[in-house]
Amino acid sequence: MLNKFELSEGKIVPSGQERPPIWVFSAPDENEKKILETEFRIDAHTLASALDPDEPSRLESQDGRSVLILKTPKNFMGKGQLLFKVASVGLFLFPERLAVVTSEDVPLLSGKDFQSIQSLPGLHLRIIARSIHHFLEHLRIINMLTDEIEAKISVSMENKYLLNLFSLEKSLVYYLNAINSNGFVFEKLKNNGAKLGFSAPQLEFLDDIIIENSQCYRQAEIYSNILASLMDARVSIVSNNLNILMKTLNLVTIGIMVPTLVVSIFSMNVSIPLEKHPMAFWIIMSLAVVSVAGVTLWWRRIAAMLERGDRGGSRN
Repeated sequence: MLNKFELSEGKIVPSGQERPPIWVFSAPDENEKKILETEFRIDAHTLASALDPDEPSRLESQDGRSVLILKTPKNFMGKGQLLFKVASVGLFLFPERLAVVTSEDVPLLSGKDFQSIQSLPGLHLRIIARSIHHFLEHLRIINMLTDEIEAKISVSMENKYLLNLFSLEKSLVYYLNAINSNGFVFEKLKNNGAKLGFSAPQLEFLDDIIIENSQCYRQAEIYSNILASLMDARVSIVSNNLNILMKTLNLVTIGIMVPTLVVSIFSMNVSIPLEKHPMAFWIIMSLAVVSVAGVTLWWRRIAAMLERGDRGGSRN
């Protein structure tokens, strides 16, 4: 999809011009790719790089134009596994035009980041800043999802929560690689800022972008380290929950087996005590109940002794 825009009083507004200053190609089809190749003289390899999610960030400048391949988070839909992925965005800056190529049909030039824009280099930097803010938003979502899954793991034994944590950890690895790759490109962009026509205020803004990207990387690194270091503990929690369940089931099984043994003894096809007694049924049922009570009391005593032993060991 092709959308055309222009700058009016510091705002980005749709344009009806045939050759406006701002072109946004979202998931371009074959006809739109031909426009990029002919109108903007972008070769097929560079265009494919702008749409390839595995393409590393890079910056090229020649013939008065710059080609920036930027990594940005893909939109998170919240369906299926919690896997966050990255996508590539191509920014092609010319003296009088800016072409933006994305692989997703999403509103790219909206929000508070795109206000009071006076030039195309300024818009170019705002798009870069928006990608960093997008990463930070996703990191906050990942942190919230991690907290929710931790609460569920403490009371659940299902594998899906552990798989969700593995997916989040994998997502953070993708994000760390993408943010780090962007950081190298931003440094190169700063070194070539004068050649690309950036003004002094825009270069200062680029310094802020580099600092924000560094902070974003450190935040993603902290989340990744925490998630990785606590993964074994969470696996242990699931195993402990399973042990508690098996212990409960064993208690129930023993509680059922003891009265069953009592009743089975008095059900044998041989001569037994109380065979002619008029209250034999109630006596047998009473013995079954007493056996259950005896086993319960014995087990509670064992559990109390073990608990006192653990407390004594911890004090020592």
